Amino acid sequence: MKRSWVVGLSSAVVLGGALALGVAVGDRGHLAPGLSVAGVEVGGLTREEALAALTEKTTPPQVTVEAGGRTWTVGADMLGWRADKGASVDAALKATAERGFVERVRGFIGQASERNFPLAARVDAEQAKKALSTLTQSVNTPPRDATAVFDKATLRYVLRPDAPGRRARVEEAANALAADPSLTTLTLPVTTWKARYTAETVRAHVERGNRLMRPLTVRLAGTDEVAELTALQVANLYWVRGEGIVLDEPVVSAVLKRFAAEMGRPARNARYAARGNSLVGVAEAAGYVVDRKAALAALRKAIADPAARAVVFPGKVSRPTLTLAELPDPKEMELIASGRSTYYGSDWARRANIAAAAAKISGVVVPAGENFSFLDALGRITPGNGFVGGLIISGGRTVDGLGGGVCQVSTTAFRALYAAGLPVVERHGHSYRVRYYEPQVGFEAAVYDPGVDLKLRNDTGAPLYLMAVNDDARSTLEVQVWGKLPGRTVTVSPAVISSRTPHPPAEYVANSSMRPGASRQVDWAQDGYKLSITRTIKDAQGVRRDTVKTVYKPWRAVYEYGPRN
Repeated sequence: MKRSWVVGLSSAVVLGGALALGVAVGDRGHLAPGLSVAGVEVGGLTREEALAALTEKTTPPQVTVEAGGRTWTVGADMLGWRADKGASVDAALKATAERGFVERVRGFIGQASERNFPLAARVDAEQAKKALSTLTQSVNTPPRDATAVFDKATLRYVLRPDAPGRRARVEEAANALAADPSLTTLTLPVTTWKARYTAETVRAHVERGNRLMRPLTVRLAGTDEVAELTALQVANLYWVRGEGIVLDEPVVSAVLKRFAAEMGRPARNARYAARGNSLVGVAEAAGYVVDRKAALAALRKAIADPAARAVVFPGKVSRPTLTLAELPDPKEMELIASGRSTYYGSDWARRANIAAAAAKISGVVVPAGENFSFLDALGRITPGNGFVGGLIISGGRTVDGLGGGVCQVSTTAFRALYAAGLPVVERHGHSYRVRYYEPQVGFEAAVYDPGVDLKLRNDTGAPLYLMAVNDDARSTLEVQVWGKLPGRTVTVSPAVISSRTPHPPAEYVANSSMRPGASRQVDWAQDGYKLSITRTIKDAQGVRRDTVKTVYKPWRAVYEYGPRN
């Protein structure tokens, strides 16, 4: 018995010493032996040492993303994944503190059991959402609306079908990863949605658009004036879209403006006419014109009705604004300004049109506060109004047309009225630099019937009278502006050229009506220019300036030739 007691006492002493030592080690904040975090051994390390070890040896896991049949493998950190090393080490520290008596002793004698803690992590859901949106961008496609396309080969509208859109649902995947940062595979659901305009809805609009494509006759009520729109011209007045038939309002308005100018007969104000060396008054006359507001409504309705084959424009009486009794006394008028131009080298047709246009504007009286309209003063450019065929600028070419030379008169009138200081309401330059208007380059005005006019407002406070002096023998034209002197001086500067563009190479065009081997020049080369003319006006109110700008296109020479067989 005595021997057994001694042995038992020795064991108790040893065990008590070991227990005391183990407790002391645990109290110093070291992690228990045998512990690891994400495979990194941290046993026996302090918290700071364990954090440093994890920083050196841990890397973000790889995540496989699947969506719409495509697969990407990216680092989890790209998706907002961040390791929480502090929480991982704290879990190991907690386990260390919660060890039982036996576990502590085993650790002290080198027999501690091994235990591995997972690496704690957090995921920023918003960052994950943004990253997944970028990653799956190629999967996302918006729906394609069904559309109507005009087929130039068949001259009909055809249907282009719709296609559904696809979209990866990144928000669901981002939230799933945030809830479980240990995920290494993310499968994003892909949803589809229909187009706004499907083939079923647009097909009816296409069929209606094709029915609307028919000729349309236009008449001015109370007159024999008739005009025609071809099926293609009607088709140009509307669009076939997903929401239905949509009128092209600018084009519709332009067509109405053209028809109103062609079909209407504006009132004619009283004016003067030369009789020998004196002026005699010519009485005013009422006119009959298109009621534009009512006509626009009628045109819109007819365009949208496939059964309509004709549209009648309502008309109204146009009253003159200046009567014979209101004509000013020519003896009380003074010369305010004049404009001049020359037309050397013009052929007989151009000279005939210059003479006709000059005679028609000569004697025109512009009431105070009203606009001078060159086309209104001229009337229609038709054979019945005294005009003949000649070279005009049309469609990017110099071609045979009616009224070539009329712009010589509009240019000269513009020079006179501009020099008188009248405000410009409408003025257009020619497409290219024309030799007849030299040397006053850019100081010119193009007109075209219908729609391209020259307009200036009479701001002199009194009526103005225009006189045209045409000398065919000397090839000179002068337009004079008479009235009450407005008490101002006007200075017009020469043109300032800001840029110049060389003309393109010549073009050679086969003309089957010419004999083989024959050739002729039908257009002449001109460089392109950008230029401006400044006008300075001094009166009692002070000094003011305005500018007219002109852009001349580069113009190629064109030669026609007879093709050889």
